[in-house]
Amino acid sequence: MRKKGVVYLTGAGPGDPKLITVKGLECVRKADVVIYDWLVPKQLLDESKPGAELIYVGKTPGKHPLKQEEINALLIEKAEKGKVVTRLKGGDPFVFGRGGEEAEALAASDVPFEVVPGVTSAVAVPAYAGIPVTHRGLSSSFAVITGHEDPAKNRESNIKWDRIAAGADTLIFLMGVSNLPHIVGKLLENGCPPNMPVAIISSGTSPRQHTIVGDLSTILERAAEEDLGAPAVIVVGRVVQLHGALRWFEQRPLFGKKVLITGTRERARKLSRLLTEQGAEPIELPNLQIEPISPHKGLDKAISCISDYDWAVFTSANGVEAFFSRLFALGLDARALNGVKVCAIGPATGEALVKYGVQADYIPEKYTSQNIISGLRERGGSGAPILVLRCERGVKELVEGLLSLDARVDEVPLYRIVPNREQNLLAKEALSRGEIDVVVFTAPSAVKTLAALLGDSLGPLRRAIIACIGPTTAAAVSEMGLEADIVAQEHTIPGLVHALVENKERIKREVV
Repeated sequence: MRKKGVVYLTGAGPGDPKLITVKGLECVRKADVVIYDWLVPKQLLDESKPGAELIYVGKTPGKHPLKQEEINALLIEKAEKGKVVTRLKGGDPFVFGRGGEEAEALAASDVPFEVVPGVTSAVAVPAYAGIPVTHRGLSSSFAVITGHEDPAKNRESNIKWDRIAAGADTLIFLMGVSNLPHIVGKLLENGCPPNMPVAIISSGTSPRQHTIVGDLSTILERAAEEDLGAPAVIVVGRVVQLHGALRWFEQRPLFGKKVLITGTRERARKLSRLLTEQGAEPIELPNLQIEPISPHKGLDKAISCISDYDWAVFTSANGVEAFFSRLFALGLDARALNGVKVCAIGPATGEALVKYGVQADYIPEKYTSQNIISGLRERGGSGAPILVLRCERGVKELVEGLLSLDARVDEVPLYRIVPNREQNLLAKEALSRGEIDVVVFTAPSAVKTLAALLGDSLGPLRRAIIACIGPTTAAAVSEMGLEADIVAQEHTIPGLVHALVENKERIKREVV
């Protein structure tokens, strides 16, 4: 008899993918099947293991692709096939998530299950709006209430409005934005004062978060002006008064700005993480991909005589990875570089070397070819044998400058950067829809690839702020007939993010 699997009823948290619990993330990563809802962030689905089956069963207002009974049956079916199933729900599965119903169905079918609690939006979303649900002197109790009860149905309400209105200091309504008039009316009807503060937080904990504040007498008009949509959390109570002083999340420097990230996937992920910390909404469309150069004749020859060189110059972290991958394949390790001085073009390349036990002898203060050339001149590079390990289409300036020192320079291309056609098309579509506030370029090749795709249709790029990691990339933008609005002084990913933050007022002013 086939062994039954297990179902993890897992809370994904309120929207920010980092707010999932450690155990919740473990359940996503080990699942054979992930059955997920509407509000689950894509970043969490990306954490699933290769080959995992992803099944969407989300319910949006007025749209239910599967009935709850069908979802229950699906969980049972997958588990009875011996699968590890993670049922991923927004917020907490037992707070208006119908997780209890699913647990009942699993128990009735003798299917093993576990409940993995999540961070509920009832508390997290107000916190991201600077509203504590309890606060000394303002609120010592709170109630969480469904806002989804349909007032049009002729049946007695399950909500005891008379008790709710007077029974808790803070009232939190989930899924209630479409029923706001009914909620406000019932609260006023049952004794809540018209000047009771109210906040509505839409798309809470995400870069699209938007908060409006009023009171029971004004909130309907305010909500109509803003045209708020689901998902939204409604908070009623005196704690709403703290929003103005405590609203930390929406105050971050790049809050709400949509930033298109081009380049390679590895760089895009790092840049995305740093931009998110500053409040931006990164849109990762890595339009380049790394391909190793094979066969490895040039690299193998260089490795075989590496002790003949005074210097080995690494021009990127990708080059470091490619070099050591081949070194290990040949049965060697970092000891092969004994006696060879190592130069890294910047700190990211230096960090990549440290991973393999190599400390760079020289990293220029400014991460450009010209600074490498002058630095090696000062360190005895004139007339020396130098190995340059680079991308297939490396910048000629570096090699030409080293040759001007009468150095004996051998160039070895380790990898090539090729266009990712699918991601380039998605980038073009996003730009054409006018969705992008800032376009970030981290390499000249990313500029040239996108330019080739857009052809003469550069209008969408002209409407966005263009930010470049350094002058070489900015020069590639100029060749397109455009201008780089922001160029990082420190030519690194953190340096680029710093430049964006330093120009936050310009971005706010020029991007409407």
